Formats: sequence, C-alpha cells, structure tokens
Amino acid sequence: MKRRVKLTFPPHLIKEPVLFTMAKKYDVMPNIRRARVTETVGEMILELEGEERNLDDGLQSLTEQGVKVELVEGDIIE
Repeated sequence: MKRRVKLTFPPHLIKEPVLFTMAKKYDVMPNIRRARVTETVGEMILELEGEERNLDDGLQSLTEQGVKVELVEGDIIE
C-alpha cells in the first residue's frame, strides 16, 4: 500500500532522524518527493509504502513526537 503525506517538523526535530527511525522501526519505505528545510521549519512531501498497519503505526509515532502529518491527495507536482 502507498500513502502520500505532508510532514511538517517543529524546530526541535529538524536535525533528528525521525523519518529514518520510523521507516526502520515500522518497515516503511519512504520516497521523498519534495522537501524544504530551514533553521525554523522542515516540510516534506513524500510517498510511504508498506503494510497498512505499519503505515498507520509509523505515522502515529511521528504525530506523537510532534510532527504534523497531513494526507495528500492526487499527483504531487511542484
């Protein structure tokens, strides 16, 4: 299963490997489509591929750490 999401990272998580950690822990493969990182905010649009339960658990773990998770519909062009 694939899911497209937009992640917005708060300043204290910008330099932390939260996406890598989530991908390894929940056996999810990320495909980064677009990213913008500054000193104060990090935004990323990506496709995640994996089992539905793993995707749900992985995204929930990101939310619990303070990452804003939004589902993205349609094609990613920009």
